[in-house]
Amino acid sequence: MRSRVPQFFRALILLLALFAPALAYAQTGVQTGPQRTERIEAELVSMSQWAAPGSTAVVAIRQKIQPGWHTYWRNPGDSGGATSLTWSLPSGITAGDIVWPLPDRQRLQTLVNYGYEDVVYLPVPIELPANLRPGTTVSLEVEALFLVCSDEMCVPDELTLRLDLPIREGAAPLTATHGAAIQTILEQSPRPAGIEARATVRDGVITLTATGGPLAGQDPGPVYFFPFEGGIIDHAAAQSGSWGPQGLTLVVTAGGKIRSGGLTGPMGGVLATRLGAFEISATPGETLPGATGSGDLAPAEEGASPTAAAAPTGIATFVQAALFALLGGLILNLMPCVFPILAMKAASLTASAHDAAHARRDGLAFLAGVLAAFLILAGVLLGLRAAGEAVGWGFQLQSPPVTAGLALLMLAVALNLSNVFQIGAGLQGAGSGSLSRLPGGAGAFFTGALAVVVAAPCTAPFMAFALGAALVMPWPMALIVFLMLGLGLALPFVIVSLSPGLLRRLPRPGPWMERLKTLLAFPMYGTALWLAWVFSRQTGAEGLGLLFVAGLLLAFALWLFGVAQTERMHGRRGLMPLVAAIAMLILAGAAMVLTAKAPEQTAPPTAPAEGGEALTSAPWSAEAVAAARAEGRPVLVNFTADWCVTCKINERTSLATNEVKRAMEATNAVYLVGDWTRRDDAITAELQRHGRSGVPLYLLYSPGSDEPRILPQLLTGGLVVQALEDAAPAS
Repeated sequence: MRSRVPQFFRALILLLALFAPALAYAQTGVQTGPQRTERIEAELVSMSQWAAPGSTAVVAIRQKIQPGWHTYWRNPGDSGGATSLTWSLPSGITAGDIVWPLPDRQRLQTLVNYGYEDVVYLPVPIELPANLRPGTTVSLEVEALFLVCSDEMCVPDELTLRLDLPIREGAAPLTATHGAAIQTILEQSPRPAGIEARATVRDGVITLTATGGPLAGQDPGPVYFFPFEGGIIDHAAAQSGSWGPQGLTLVVTAGGKIRSGGLTGPMGGVLATRLGAFEISATPGETLPGATGSGDLAPAEEGASPTAAAAPTGIATFVQAALFALLGGLILNLMPCVFPILAMKAASLTASAHDAAHARRDGLAFLAGVLAAFLILAGVLLGLRAAGEAVGWGFQLQSPPVTAGLALLMLAVALNLSNVFQIGAGLQGAGSGSLSRLPGGAGAFFTGALAVVVAAPCTAPFMAFALGAALVMPWPMALIVFLMLGLGLALPFVIVSLSPGLLRRLPRPGPWMERLKTLLAFPMYGTALWLAWVFSRQTGAEGLGLLFVAGLLLAFALWLFGVAQTERMHGRRGLMPLVAAIAMLILAGAAMVLTAKAPEQTAPPTAPAEGGEALTSAPWSAEAVAAARAEGRPVLVNFTADWCVTCKINERTSLATNEVKRAMEATNAVYLVGDWTRRDDAITAELQRHGRSGVPLYLLYSPGSDEPRILPQLLTGGLVVQALEDAAPAS
């Protein structure tokens, strides 16, 4: 019997361990997952799938608020109360303050409150000790008190929320359901940005000046100041002001606390602008210089905040952006920069038109190449932007080494089409009409990827909205938008390749295919020369000379490689030309390294206009726009780049014409050019401010109008003349 007692206790301990979670729940009554009242559903959720010992995890209180009800920001405004959290955490774990998203302004008769509707996340950082064991789980519990109000009543809803957070080693991916949304809130939440602020009070009016940081040299658009404390300002009163070369001035009606006691210390709050939302602390003192003189601030409408960071990323916006991306990709097939690749691929499709299986394989491989290339470009673009880099669509061609590398790649493709050398086939197959020059699907895949690389400088109608929206969406949505753009680009070719009836209408292969193949080499030579010209605009004559040397050595190496192929076709080893080809490739690589190190030119020269007299232009800057507008003159702004083929065509056919020049003179308009050939963060920010991620972008400012008119991406001379006449001040 004595031997059985320890076994009994061991079994009892095992049962207690197995049922400990159930016992804990029976004691606390707290479940994980959403908790609800009639007005609100709340849940404690994690940004990441797990947390590492010694790290800072981010969790969030997710509120899903019923229609007609709302909750409140840290300063609720004229009425209401902020959400409060009381944490129950294991020993050693601490919770930080709520990271408050920018609120909406909610008017109720004569009152204005600051709060949230629909769905909102309130992120909270959680500090975890280093002694947590991987493989365990920590339970986080919080009592959340929400004051949930409608236009008629307010109800305090208290919910106890729990989350079981796994502990593991290493960096954790985002949770599929909530991770991207919480990450977006963290990225867009107001934070200090090096802005200096001063505030003065006279006759019940606060004059707030803020300069420096992201405000310098930029039109901030609509501006609104959200104070951290109630009673500092009259929440219901309009806010107005002006902006200058260094920042802005905001005139705000003082609230009861300031009227009765004056401004005795720093005034903290959030400055919401179209450039972003920034935490500031305005100390009492005289106004700062450079905060006026460039123009009046646009009025901030009630409702959603003016900051671009609060751009909607809901399902409706996502679907619209995806459809616009698909349409933009379809239209991209008509853009000049894509013609060489698509012509080559269309000829290849003709070669396999009467072999349905091969045509289907080539069509799907082409689609895979397009989508893979778009996915890589989009991933790099989103990654750079997440790291804080100011980049946009076509960013890769702002790098001289990348431009040089693409020029040499296009040269190699052209030499391949000219039968200087072959890839993946012997010379016996030269007359077979294989235009991809790579075996089967591999050639189609490569051509699809190459089409994307060449299409990158182009933008098409509908792409502006799609790309601009994608860059503020969570990354899974953004990648889908970019993939829809690729689908649109590849869709015509895929439809033809999967349609036997259409394929039968194409001519049968014959000797003409070989002539067409060699003919199509010349557009590729032209593309290589165009990229070399872009490179020269970025680096100057020295860099161009080095690129020519690298191109000559590459061409010689590929010719030697072709000689070796011919030798092998005749039964000889062809070792000497092959060794020489390798040596020339090494020399070409060395020349390419020197080319990549060529110093960048300080400013690319202005290309002469064709078909008319060149417009007198000045470099774009926010100050130049403000100065011209202060004189009451229309301002035409052309954001362009030398690698943007659409831009260059517009400039030569629609801007550099005598009719446009006469219209500019007649309306006394100012012409400013923002050159994005090389990276320019100020231009990138201005493109983003207008919902664009690439060029071209044409803005026309009319006297007396706060916002510019955005002209179409495909211009005509008549359209520009009419727009200038419409923008001219009435005589």
